[in-house]
Amino acid sequence: QVHLVESGGGLVQAGGSLRLSCAASGNIFRLDFMDWYRQPPGNQRETVAGISRGGTTTYADSVKGRFTISRDNGKNIVYLQMNNLKPEDTAVYYCNARGLTTSIVRFDSWGQGTQVTVSS
Repeated sequence: QVHLVESGGGLVQAGGSLRLSCAASGNIFRLDFMDWYRQPPGNQRETVAGISRGGTTTYADSVKGRFTISRDNGKNIVYLQMNNLKPEDTAVYYCNARGLTTSIVRFDSWGQGTQVTVSS
């Protein structure tokens, strides 16, 4: 099994910053893609940003220029640096990871989520 634990959420004023972390642990042979999603109140889950093992990144248009995703392959951690936060960034943020277990079985795991609230 592969477990993901997010941290770093909280309450911040508009214009402020937060850094989310997501640590992956368990029977990991290779961690390929790590992504951040979010689910605003009353809305569906949406993609925020993703990063490949080689460091290629993708971002939702709504966060480009404000959010930066990065990862530490040695520690199996992915980060999301969020700057210039806006009230519409308020959501539960989830980490997702895909790769191979030590049994060479593909996995697709989710964290429990961390709340980010941006006040105006």
